[in-house]
Amino acid sequence: MIRYAFNKMLLAFKRRYNYDVGYQQDILQADLSAFLKFMGLQTMSAHTGKLPTGPLYAARLRAIIWDDCGPCTQLVVNMALEAGLDPALVRALIDRDLQHLPAELVLVVRFTEQVLAHNPEADELREQIRALWGDKGLIAIGFAISSYRVYPALKYALGYGKACSRIQVNESFLTPTRESALAEGAGGV
Repeated sequence: MIRYAFNKMLLAFKRRYNYDVGYQQDILQADLSAFLKFMGLQTMSAHTGKLPTGPLYAARLRAIIWDDCGPCTQLVVNMALEAGLDPALVRALIDRDLQHLPAELVLVVRFTEQVLAHNPEADELREQIRALWGDKGLIAIGFAISSYRVYPALKYALGYGKACSRIQVNESFLTPTRESALAEGAGGV
């Protein structure tokens, strides 16, 4: 009965976002205990810490793009648009077009990339984030960075990884930019 209820929830998610939930259904059918643990991850990844939508999705999008450029990224784009993030900002985040992002989103993009690269330059950026949004905001960004990377890794591990694809933002199609400030050299935004 519980598997039926969870599967119904997964199918509703699939319809809402046009997203393949097959890997989640496989986990549910193979190991209910593992699926319940996976649901715990869902709770972590949904945490907002009352962070504004822009910084939250800047971290989520740049983290997911670090490891994926296909269906997982499209899902996060759809969620960002549903949450009311301006499509122009979503496009700029996908393209890593820092000139068209507000300073606070540039900060989150740079911080996310430095954290993912294990670069000590994240320390200075962390303090700027803490000054803007406090410890709760920093935790929300940390949860976004760490939890959003799990989904593509898990999908690839279970054989559901997909090749890179173009991402749709309303009527526009984009190829995610995976380069970072690390590739551009030190010091620049």
